Amino acid sequence: MDPTALITLTALAALGALAVTHDLLFRRIPNSLVLVGMALGLFFQSYSHPGAGLFSLSGGGLGLDGALLGALTGLALFLPLYALRAMGAGDVKLLAMLGVWLGPTSVAWTALWTLLAGGVLALVVALWSGVLRQVCMNVYVMLSTSVLHGHGRHRLAFEAPTETTGQLPYAVAIACGLAAELMRLRLLVGT
Repeated sequence: MDPTALITLTALAALGALAVTHDLLFRRIPNSLVLVGMALGLFFQSYSHPGAGLFSLSGGGLGLDGALLGALTGLALFLPLYALRAMGAGDVKLLAMLGVWLGPTSVAWTALWTLLAGGVLALVVALWSGVLRQVCMNVYVMLSTSVLHGHGRHRLAFEAPTETTGQLPYAVAIACGLAAELMRLRLLVGT
């Protein structure tokens, strides 16, 4: 691995570790961390030699356009979940920051891996904390409410569950999604 690739990977891993740690401790991701991450990602994307992406085997930056398109893609993918109150604003901004580093295609894959990891994480936490039954009841209420409203001529709206089951530190799922995408990139390009 060339020194530039090692530096970029180390910087991104450090940012991810800080986001996860802060989310676990305080249940939020600081804006300052996201801004520093975006600035570093823009720096690496703009000043690396042009290429297929910072984390591809051939290396190289996507340029300012590719980095900004990646940020917009990440923002667009998780913003609807924020609007539905299924995710916090910090998680949306964290994925947008990762989009700067990864570019539009890889951040879309990262979002997919993140959603899968988040589902597994939610089940593990529900089992561990003994609230799996309440989670299932909440899902049932939301689905049945949407089906009933879907058959009528009423505006579709989800009823809030009567008893919530807590919040997940979603930066953990995002970090898992990032790790899965970095492995996919290496395996895909390496074959």
